[in-house]
Amino acid sequence: MIYDLRTYTCRPGTIKKHMKLYEDYGWNVQSKHLGYPVVYGAVETGNVNSYVHVWMYKDADDRATKRRALQADPEWATYLAKSADAGYLVNQVNTILTAAPFFDPFNSLVNSIR
Repeated sequence: MIYDLRTYTCRPGTIKKHMKLYEDYGWNVQSKHLGYPVVYGAVETGNVNSYVHVWMYKDADDRATKRRALQADPEWATYLAKSADAGYLVNQVNTILTAAPFFDPFNSLVNSIR
């Protein structure tokens, strides 16, 4: 498994507007191609103008295949254009993570909701 940790920073005072734009135009198409994220949330401490999302993939090829399909979708292009026009985003950092050998993401999820 690999994890794609994405951190985005918005201009101060615009994160709620950006999240609404994503909810309306980006969420459905992105989750259609990438699946449901491990987490998608706003930062509550530290840089509160940021939000993160983490996507889980079988491997780098799985990630590349799914991201290519997303990039080819006209609905995603519409969202990207609307996001660019809005100008809310100022920074993006992507980090690919691999799980420690002893970590089981499925057990982690099950045990965290008990």
